[in-house]
Amino acid sequence: MAEITLTKDNFEQEVLKASLPVVVDFWATWCGPCQMLGPVLEEVANENEGKFIVGKVNVDDQVELAMQYKVASIPTLLVFENGEVTKKTMGFMPKDRLLDFINN
Repeated sequence: MAEITLTKDNFEQEVLKASLPVVVDFWATWCGPCQMLGPVLEEVANENEGKFIVGKVNVDDQVELAMQYKVASIPTLLVFENGEVTKKTMGFMPKDRLLDFINN
């Protein structure tokens, strides 16, 4: 499954009510580490279809969501399970560390 673009309008349905865990990437187009993480996250999403969902929140377009989840620096990754944040990390990470973060 491709990554989902998340907005305040679809966040509840796509993340909070999701039946699978959701990895949410808070990012921006001008952010270098975000641009580095993007392709890694996309690869992980494609290789793990059916295990978890990956969604992306552009913090410039979705300021309310970034504020609601207290995103102070980007990239920030939050993992949601059953509508609750269960994990949080910031910054770029290579694929193996990203998978460890999501799965453990």
